[in-house]
Amino acid sequence: MVLAIVVPCYNEKEVLPSTAEQLLGAIQRLADNGVISKESKIVFVDDGSKDCTWELIENLCKENPANISGIKLSGNRGHQNALLCGLLSSKEFADACISIDADLQDDISVIGEMLKLHASGCEIVYGVRSKRTKDSFFKRTTAHCFYKLIHMLGANIIYNHADFRLMGKSAINALEDYKEVNLFLRGIVPMLGYKTGIAYYERKERMAGESKYPFAKMLKFALEGITSLSTKPIRMVTMLGIAIFIMSLAMIAYSVFQFFRNDTTSGWASIICSIWCVGGLILLSIGIVGEYIGKIYLETKQRPRFIVEKKENCR
Repeated sequence: MVLAIVVPCYNEKEVLPSTAEQLLGAIQRLADNGVISKESKIVFVDDGSKDCTWELIENLCKENPANISGIKLSGNRGHQNALLCGLLSSKEFADACISIDADLQDDISVIGEMLKLHASGCEIVYGVRSKRTKDSFFKRTTAHCFYKLIHMLGANIIYNHADFRLMGKSAINALEDYKEVNLFLRGIVPMLGYKTGIAYYERKERMAGESKYPFAKMLKFALEGITSLSTKPIRMVTMLGIAIFIMSLAMIAYSVFQFFRNDTTSGWASIICSIWCVGGLILLSIGIVGEYIGKIYLETKQRPRFIVEKKENCR
């Protein structure tokens, strides 16, 4: 079986040499044990890096032409699009693909277990963190809240799973049929419906460099995931509007009742609170609806999700 390990990269010059060395070692061990073919490859996808990441990838391709390939995107298209580009390019020569981040915080020692699950009939194998003890309390709490929220909104994603997964060729071919521009692979992959397995691991500390997902970017990513997978927020806006309308009818009835009691003096505080409350809800509702309209606008343009500028050693 030919395996491709797809590694999206954005400004990863600090970790790339070590990442390539460790992944090459993993491929060599698996090939020596007869688990995968010696033609298996690492596919580095440069997502428009501003440092020397692509130059490093080119050098690695020259040093290891049999086992390392490189793809350079014309600009920064985002982690999910870079990952999709690597998967779609790799399926042309590979029987299965494993996606992993360049910092190798995900444990490559479980790749063997992933391959065993794939051999047993699992078309998709998720790498799932067994615990989050190394995360800060804030990151643990916000991640837990995100998973709970997205499940409550009806999306099916795997708890404590990021983008460390194995996908067979059939699953990638099915993924190719999903044409949306706003990609959230963690939510789309479970929709494919193939038999799945889970390989548990403990995440390591980042080797070097800085995280590419600060809080603001994580918040944006979470919003992208929620609005890409579920229409429940819009339904919630509708229900909220109905509730406020019912409350307004009740207030009208109360005002008429007070009028007939000759007690029509209204309180300043209650008026101000009502104005702020309703105004805030209106702005929130417009924002949620606008988010979905913006996505419709982007989807109707049918712009390419990525543009490949260069390829090295891709068959």
